[in-house]
Amino acid sequence: MTNQYHTRRDFLKKMARTGSVATLAASPWLNAFSENIAIGKNPSDRVRLAVIGTGSRGKQLLRHLFRIAKTTNMEICALCDVYQPHLDMAINMCNKNHLKVKSYLNYEDLISKEKPDGVIITTPLHQHAHLTIDCLKAGIHVFCEKAMARTLEETKAMYDAHRETGRILQVGHQRVFNPVYLEGMKRIHNGELGQIGQIRAYWHRNNDWRRKVPDDTEKMERFINWRLYKKYSAGLLTELMSHQIQVANWALQKTPVSVTGTGSIVFWKDGREVEDNIALIYSYDNGVQFIYDSMISNKKYGLEEQVLGHKGTIEFETNRYYSETPPPAPGILQLLNDIESGFFEKVNIGGASWIPETAVKYQGEPIVEETDFYDSALQLEGFIQYIRKGQAPEKLILEGYNASIWTLLGEIAIDTGEKVTLPEEYKV
Repeated sequence: MTNQYHTRRDFLKKMARTGSVATLAASPWLNAFSENIAIGKNPSDRVRLAVIGTGSRGKQLLRHLFRIAKTTNMEICALCDVYQPHLDMAINMCNKNHLKVKSYLNYEDLISKEKPDGVIITTPLHQHAHLTIDCLKAGIHVFCEKAMARTLEETKAMYDAHRETGRILQVGHQRVFNPVYLEGMKRIHNGELGQIGQIRAYWHRNNDWRRKVPDDTEKMERFINWRLYKKYSAGLLTELMSHQIQVANWALQKTPVSVTGTGSIVFWKDGREVEDNIALIYSYDNGVQFIYDSMISNKKYGLEEQVLGHKGTIEFETNRYYSETPPPAPGILQLLNDIESGFFEKVNIGGASWIPETAVKYQGEPIVEETDFYDSALQLEGFIQYIRKGQAPEKLILEGYNASIWTLLGEIAIDTGEKVTLPEEYKV
């Protein structure tokens, strides 16, 4: 496992040192892996992190922290969760990894008593803003899972607190550290796809997103299944699409100028308030459209982000690049050779006079050969490096901010049925 982590880090170091100007301009966070920032071995040099929120995502990030702790000279100093069963599971995970950590039910006690260098916030969405702002004002660097917050006002308040305090605020868009995306973006920004005409993305699942509730009270139902209720979540938008609008913005190096959308509950009519299928169109000032759909009752197509240019196409999730002029298959080469050699005396023209424009049967090429990457771990390594350095690239927080803002504007477009633009007060 350690070798895999070193391989990924080495890949990023190589990209940072040899990448084009366009790549580094779009991905300045790569420098965290190229700079020789001292990683001391003394306890006083150690980066101390706390985790606030120990549900499914919190535990997933904990597993990555266990693996990178020694190589980054980082320690997990404390855990916090208001829900004791989740906290107990996380404590048990630490015990199995021979780590003794402090635990808290109240994040304010954690902040005042532990004074960590940084916190990782993986709570439900509606809690992100006040936790982040309080930690930043206490002088603590923050890694906050996406989306940033439940409302436009809270999202802007988080960004403002970052600017006012000078503390790091990193948002959990792990794809910005994924070597497949980094290499693909390098090709896009270098013009290898030509003029981008459209970006398409989708995320399809087939499950009800509902989790078991320990009792039948409405309070516990909303506490456990917060993703299903509008007060706490925008459902498919904030939980899934926020990743993919970030990819679209990154590819175009722009943010949208407007969004229209629609959504409804078609299948999961179980009392939830968030849509089980959505469709949106984001428009950019250069005429490019980002076309998006998501549903939660059919998983055949899974998820993908497709960037389509007049010279080629990139599909990030499957790590494929498709040229618009692919090399001909061996059988076609032979046929062309036979025709040129006069092997065929006549050509049958009695068939159809047109060819259906079905999808091209071309398997493409890998964007990168090595795909055994844990981008969630890489973003945590980046966070630790930024803490050690004392700052992070501002463009990194802007990626998270703009993705979160335009995700919430997409929700407004669905709710109102109108074309929505960015209000002046949320421009940064």
